Amino acid sequence: MVDTVEISKINIKNTVVVDVSVWMNHPDDWEFRPSLSLSENQFTISDISSGKHLASVELSDEQVETLQRDRVAELKVKFQVHGMHGKLQTINPIIADGKAKKLATASWKTLQPVNFD
Repeated sequence: MVDTVEISKINIKNTVVVDVSVWMNHPDDWEFRPSLSLSENQFTISDISSGKHLASVELSDEQVETLQRDRVAELKVKFQVHGMHGKLQTINPIIADGKAKKLATASWKTLQPVNFD
């Protein structure tokens, strides 16, 4: 189950691109079904299953115009799990290439339709 959703950045490339960090409660949680909506200039991410409001941000006029034109937004989602991700306190170097190990993160990129209110 989703614990928190953070909208970190919104860009305009060919369409509106939304960078999102999704924190899950458990590594075996797979239930993240986002629904995107726009009301005036308030962009909202909700859960399709429960209808729960997860995150929202205010958009600029240019971003709203692009969303109205395309009717879709590209979501770039970075999944993280409490207890597994966070700050790496001890860096253990990989001897073979001399680089530090990084925490594993799952991510996805998808085009989602936007509902207009």
